[in-house]
Amino acid sequence: MEALAAAPEFWNDQARARDVIARTNAVRGVLEPYEKAERDIEDTGVLLELAEQEKDPAQQEPVLHEIEGHLKRIEADFSALEIRLLLSGRFDANNAYLSLHAGAGGTESCDWTSILFRMYRRYCEDHGFEVEIMDSLSGEEAGLKSITFLVRGPYAYGYFRAERGVHRLVRISPFDANKRRHTSFASLDVIAEVDDSINIEIGENDLRVDTYRSGGAGGQHVNKTDSAVRLVHLPTGIVVACQAERSQHKNRARAMKMLMAKLYEYEADKKRKEMEKFYGEKGEIAWGRQIRSYVLQPYTMVKDHRTDVETGNADAVLDGDLDPFIQAYLRQNPGTSEGP
Repeated sequence: MEALAAAPEFWNDQARARDVIARTNAVRGVLEPYEKAERDIEDTGVLLELAEQEKDPAQQEPVLHEIEGHLKRIEADFSALEIRLLLSGRFDANNAYLSLHAGAGGTESCDWTSILFRMYRRYCEDHGFEVEIMDSLSGEEAGLKSITFLVRGPYAYGYFRAERGVHRLVRISPFDANKRRHTSFASLDVIAEVDDSINIEIGENDLRVDTYRSGGAGGQHVNKTDSAVRLVHLPTGIVVACQAERSQHKNRARAMKMLMAKLYEYEADKKRKEMEKFYGEKGEIAWGRQIRSYVLQPYTMVKDHRTDVETGNADAVLDGDLDPFIQAYLRQNPGTSEGP
């Protein structure tokens, strides 16, 4: 594939070129961790030989300390490789559309939704994923009522499917003058991006197209034309929107791609008769439906109710340290072949 990419005529067919690059990155994402682990083990072996040859304990001690650090890193990398082996579902290697929605709690939940978005963005930054906002709706006073964003990178869907569900926050409200404790809810939906090989037929009569002005910071073209597009699939009630591009045509094309991904997953769920696995599992965005609780008052704890993994370092979790929760979920729910 690298030889294909080096050919002079490679970019003549841009769609094929992008597909080759995506497949190359996916394969590289598998090979490079193994090659790195192999190099690290060899380097550690060399250090061990040096330590064995050193007769002076004072000189030997720093080498042994370095070896210990190497072994900890190798163990962490090996654990990550184990998790990668669990990502064997049909779409686990794909990009993912993530949609956050504020639930019960008004302004509190809108603020909680914005905190969750920051948490996932930090996780993406730490793991080399790219984030592109597709559509967002601000809260009336603060935060976000909803936001949809595309996460690009190898196995984005495989990792983020572990986060699908309702997230509950307990804290002293920054919006309450009496400093009372409040409970807020927000839900995360995760859909795999599908490629052009997935054929979903959508009739023109089944689609309602709305256009509106894009939100954002303004500037040339932005907020001046009805470039944002909202698509409503009437038979299922599924709604998608995109305002990432300046062009209405491009926004519609990207919204259609998102709609196809949602319809594909919807049909897959319906055929398996397991609607709870993706949509129903979220249920109402309120009490009794949460997959994870984030408690900041009267004590600090984050607990996943599916795996019982918990930590007292809530600040680290809200800064994107989600690996313990995601890894535990994936060990319980490895990838499976999915499709209608």
